[in-house]
Amino acid sequence: MNEKKDKTINLQKLKDIKFSDLVNRYNNSTHIRPKPWQWILLLLAVAAVTLWIIFILRPKEIEPDIPVVTIQPVETEDVNIYGEYVGRVRAQQFVEIRARVEGYLEQMLFDEGTYVERGQTLFIIDPKLYRAQVESAKARLNKAKAQAHKAERDLNRIRPLYEQNAASQLDLDNAIAQYESSMADVTVSETDLTQAQMILGYTTVKSPISGYISERNVDIGTLVGPSGGKSLLATVVKTDSVQIDFSMTSLDYLRSKARNVSIGQKDSIHTRDAYVTVTLADGSEYPYRGIVDFADPQIDPKTGTFSVRAEMPNKNHELLPGQFTRVKMLLDVKENAVVVPSKALEIEKGGAYVYVVKPDSVVERRFVEIGPEVDNKTVIERGLSKGENIVVEGFHKLSHGMKVEPLSGAALKPESEDEKE
Repeated sequence: MNEKKDKTINLQKLKDIKFSDLVNRYNNSTHIRPKPWQWILLLLAVAAVTLWIIFILRPKEIEPDIPVVTIQPVETEDVNIYGEYVGRVRAQQFVEIRARVEGYLEQMLFDEGTYVERGQTLFIIDPKLYRAQVESAKARLNKAKAQAHKAERDLNRIRPLYEQNAASQLDLDNAIAQYESSMADVTVSETDLTQAQMILGYTTVKSPISGYISERNVDIGTLVGPSGGKSLLATVVKTDSVQIDFSMTSLDYLRSKARNVSIGQKDSIHTRDAYVTVTLADGSEYPYRGIVDFADPQIDPKTGTFSVRAEMPNKNHELLPGQFTRVKMLLDVKENAVVVPSKALEIEKGGAYVYVVKPDSVVERRFVEIGPEVDNKTVIERGLSKGENIVVEGFHKLSHGMKVEPLSGAALKPESEDEKE
């Protein structure tokens, strides 16, 4: 009860306090009110701090990243255009040594696989029968000559008698006919002897050319000949130079008319002769070139191709007849052609393009018409000029109209050991 009385007394005291008394107490207290210029300084300080915070925390402007690219000037050069074909090596001369008369093979006078000279004796066929035929032909010739001499003497006796009217015209005619018949028999006998001697000569088989001879196809004692026995004895090939046979398409034939290379012919229009290179059995390139010396003037309607032949030197006999090889042939020479590295080209559905760097270092995306590619270089038929700078490295991050920092291709080459020293 006493506590409630105390609270009631305190509330009553608060009610009795006047508002004016509170104001007087506040004015008489030790608190000092700020002056106006102090408020201004405070506001300026707050504004300065705010601006400083805004300046520190503002987002920094991102400077554009200028890409660094490698450039290279466009050049012109003579570009050789090649075509590749499958060819076959053929000996310049390939001769089959055959038996031209029938008989038993008696001797073989060469080492197989060696080089033989023209006229060298290779085989001997039993000549006894053919030698006898020669002797028989000689005998018939001697008999015909004897009869001719007798007929000549008879004619020489009758002619003076006829002039003296001691012999009739019939006797003279018979003597003349007998003489002419005897002389004809002499001619026939001489021909028979020549033929018999020729056949006898066939028993000695000689090489018609100089070259390498194959192994023998028959053994000693075998019956050989063109009719009953084996006729092929061996083969001789001349391989000091060989011929390369291959085929080209009809399209190549049509295009050859406008080329700077003549295919199989000499004329004043074309400036260069077509040459070929071939590969060896191990895939390496043969060090010598061959000149195309023949092109078939008509196209095979079954295959749509025409035959071409080139002659190739073969001093070391590295090319073997019958060998298949890959033929690389000069088809055309584009003179002063605009070329660029193939790696600088971008290919898409709309065509091929390159990035050209202008003098103000701004790139231009330029579409070009491309030609053949040779040795990692592509011929530009249209769209570029000599001396223009193109991007060869770093173009994947570019777009049309972008500014770049160009570097010459030579500037990026690594220093040699001498330069480092």
